[in-house]
Amino acid sequence: MANTVTHYSFFIISAILASIFAFTKATNNGFSLDLVHRDSPNSPFYDPSLSYTKRMSNSFHRSFNRSKDFGSRSSIIVASNNGEYLMKFSLGTPPVHTLGVADTGSDLTWTQCLPCKNCFKQQPRLFNPKKSSTYKSLPCNSKKCHAPFSTSCNRTKRTCEYQVMYGDQSYSVGDLATETIRFGSSKNTQVSLKNTIIGCGHNNAGTFSGDKESGIVGLGGGKFSLISQMGSSGCKFSYCLAPLSQHNHVHKSKIHFGTNAIVLGNKVVTTPLAKKSPATFYFLTLKGVSVGKKRLDFRKVSFSFGEGNIVLDSGTVLTLFSPEIYVKLEAMVKEEIKLPTVTDPTGALSLCYKSLSIEEIPIITMHFKGADLKLGPLNTFIETSESSMCFAFAASYGVSIYGNIAQMNFLVGYDLKRRSISFKAADCSKQ
Repeated sequence: MANTVTHYSFFIISAILASIFAFTKATNNGFSLDLVHRDSPNSPFYDPSLSYTKRMSNSFHRSFNRSKDFGSRSSIIVASNNGEYLMKFSLGTPPVHTLGVADTGSDLTWTQCLPCKNCFKQQPRLFNPKKSSTYKSLPCNSKKCHAPFSTSCNRTKRTCEYQVMYGDQSYSVGDLATETIRFGSSKNTQVSLKNTIIGCGHNNAGTFSGDKESGIVGLGGGKFSLISQMGSSGCKFSYCLAPLSQHNHVHKSKIHFGTNAIVLGNKVVTTPLAKKSPATFYFLTLKGVSVGKKRLDFRKVSFSFGEGNIVLDSGTVLTLFSPEIYVKLEAMVKEEIKLPTVTDPTGALSLCYKSLSIEEIPIITMHFKGADLKLGPLNTFIETSESSMCFAFAASYGVSIYGNIAQMNFLVGYDLKRRSISFKAADCSKQ
């Protein structure tokens, strides 16, 4: 669904880019950054003319589209700009500010580059590889040219080219290269990642809307992702997503890398990552869900719910299940909340109430393999208007996804070496 996005001047956009990551904390082999929610006033995507209900409706539709994309593709890239969080970084030497969609469902980090044969409109200036002293195109005979996504050899230049396709038919085509990525201000760089494989897109088109972002920051689990390439700071990252509110749209969330990403404490629960293709996605095994004291065991509902039956994803808002699972789960919630239901004004969610107190919302427990995770009310119900609160779970015919509302106010840790995901309850607004 297309949004009307207010267009700012280049100078205002530049100021926003410079302020999004005003705070960068670096320690030995670890660093932390601010994440900006796309609907926050701090985001260049923010449109003050949209009502809270309209923003929620747009985010729910992005969730459903993303689920279909996950299910329809065997390659690593899913949705073009359907992510919910933004990351700012600098590319090249001298550094050029770049804004990308942080995506745990993608591996390759890419940005638009000059010369542009066909590029979507963007207000941040395009990256010019010829002006960077650290940019190096990958030769065709490089082992790195053999990627899980589509690559080919430019016979004229003898360099490696890539092509990534998205579920919505958007695409990026360009050169695979190594470059220096920096996090923090270009004047006071805290962290530099040298010789990182990136995509330099010369032919990009599709639904990259709003002309504010320049590309994708790949945070997936594959070997070409930013996480896998971080060396001593790599193989671990975590984030803490602050809750959404229609009364306070400033969503200050954090993402941590390396040693800063370690999740410790007595109340940490850990579940293994399932080995499943593609390696980009973070597949978990969810055995069942409890509403209050009643448990829904997935094995009794569907034989298809085995190992790796759900994808953990920061870029999807809702938690999505197959219709056969969702119908039973919704019925269990209705049994616990004996109040009249109302229609969701966004038209996306099926179980809504006019209002709910915290005491009226039952405790919902996610029974992951080896980890029982108790969710709070803000993880299971969300305001969709001033007169409606809706169950933040839904039915989808795509892949089952554990979305970001269910992850809010949890420190979620990814450990690619140990092949595990950890959860710890936290007040993410105070991180």
